[in-house]
Amino acid sequence: MTIAGMFSFKHGKDYIERKYPHLLEEIYKIIQSVSAKHHITKVSKEKTMPGRRLFDPKALNKTFKRQFRRYGWNVLRIPCQYSSSFYVQGYRPKAGTEGAFREMDYVKDKLGVEVQFGKYAFMVYNVCAKMTIFRNLGHIDSGVEIVPMKHFADRMSTGVSYFEQIVWDLEQRGVADIDVPALILGIDA
Repeated sequence: MTIAGMFSFKHGKDYIERKYPHLLEEIYKIIQSVSAKHHITKVSKEKTMPGRRLFDPKALNKTFKRQFRRYGWNVLRIPCQYSSSFYVQGYRPKAGTEGAFREMDYVKDKLGVEVQFGKYAFMVYNVCAKMTIFRNLGHIDSGVEIVPMKHFADRMSTGVSYFEQIVWDLEQRGVADIDVPALILGIDA
């Protein structure tokens, strides 16, 4: 795979290049090591493209996971302790929230990485909420979001988010004090 787009959010590119040049180099090597042609394995059942062979996001994620682990990156899962103090008086939930958690795909030396081949809302959540939460809890200080370019996403199931979307949204939204420096990488096959 190749890196076809880069967007620096809250000076993320400069921050990461300065503080984590060795980790950024690992991320580039990992991306380049993934052979996309081996992942055109999904046969579409969608009405708009029945029978068409597509890139399989689940298979791509497994390959990325294997490659990140080879370089010593770890999944970070933190438990959520939800408060019941906000329940309305008399409310009793039928099921508890035991086992709830938040997870970051990969963390190494306080740099977080998310690989997103899913729906649009997850991409924005990763950068605008999850990275901030993990930073506030002391696990990361910056992040990298890896997403497909539109050209690549068009060869997956419908609804897959893409680089051009998140760049537009982040430019229109602007930067807030609570945001984490992030580098958005758009990849293509």
